[in-house]
Amino acid sequence: MSKLKIGITQGDTNGVGWEIILKIFSDNRLTELFTPVIYGHSAAAAYYQKPLKTLEYEPVKFNIVDSAERAQVGRVNLVECGKEISITPGKPSKVGGEAAAIALRKAIDDLKDGAIDALVTAPIDKEMIQSAEFNYTGHTEFLAKELDGTPLMIMTSELMRVGLTTIHIPVSRVAEALTKELIVERIGQMNSSMKQDFGIVRPKVAVLALNPHAGDGGLLGKEEEEIIKPAIVEAYESGILAFGPFAADGFFASGAFKRYDAILAMYHDQGLAPFKTLTPNGVNFTASLSEVRTSPDHGVAYDIAGRCIADESSMRNAIYDAIDIVRRRDEWEEWNENPLEHFEREKGRDISIKDLPETEHND
Repeated sequence: MSKLKIGITQGDTNGVGWEIILKIFSDNRLTELFTPVIYGHSAAAAYYQKPLKTLEYEPVKFNIVDSAERAQVGRVNLVECGKEISITPGKPSKVGGEAAAIALRKAIDDLKDGAIDALVTAPIDKEMIQSAEFNYTGHTEFLAKELDGTPLMIMTSELMRVGLTTIHIPVSRVAEALTKELIVERIGQMNSSMKQDFGIVRPKVAVLALNPHAGDGGLLGKEEEEIIKPAIVEAYESGILAFGPFAADGFFASGAFKRYDAILAMYHDQGLAPFKTLTPNGVNFTASLSEVRTSPDHGVAYDIAGRCIADESSMRNAIYDAIDIVRRRDEWEEWNENPLEHFEREKGRDISIKDLPETEHND
């Protein structure tokens, strides 16, 4: 099996992005699993590598290249992005935001061109990255535009997978943004992603309610009866194992989430608050796009940036998940090239449509 090229962006240069990248690749055995292609500034890498040398981390020896196509197998490759840079760890700055944007745009161009197989993004500061050239509320929205798709944000770990119906919008606008059509679409996306990205043949999808107590029969809101429940019924009748709507507090507190392969939340914090509380070091996966993108489940962490105490576990998990998802997609595509192929158990052999006897059909 050939090694995949995994692109990794530096994120905001004043956050913890470079620290966690350097900690991960201080273990050079990772290059035996895949070919890393990091998009960032070599000066920023050198700045954050210096204090790590006093700890137990081996210095990362970069192979600096001008494009992912020149990346070498068995090396930690660095695509130089940008020119002059100033670094102020823990302090938001437009310079740090611009550096993140430059690296991200270079990486997405290579992803679209097929020069890398997947993209893993270090955290950005959504405010500092804003400019006339980059006007998005986050990575997810940027990827939607660049890859021309409708992304589904999924937080994933060994314990649970939580998808979001609405993503980065104010809570005051959530109810008006919910429609039966949107929820049906999201359930379908969850179902498809569980199959092709996670290898689950018949996924069970739990759908959360919007209002407390699932609306209490309309006393606390009518969205459950008028929008969410009809969407679940429609999805179920189409063959998807969708269930709910469940009141979010009891669903997580009782451990009911363990009985389902995926959970669809109605808005950002409804899904992410319990996810991050119950499952540390999770991964943010942007599903339903033509390319694979993951990221750690945390932000720039300015409060600890530059102190050499950031935990790299979530970023490492994001890299591993990106590799796994790319390979599962390849397997899924291979399995579905001829869906009529099946195993004839009685005779103990594989057959395909060409082996079936010819029959006459009468109109």
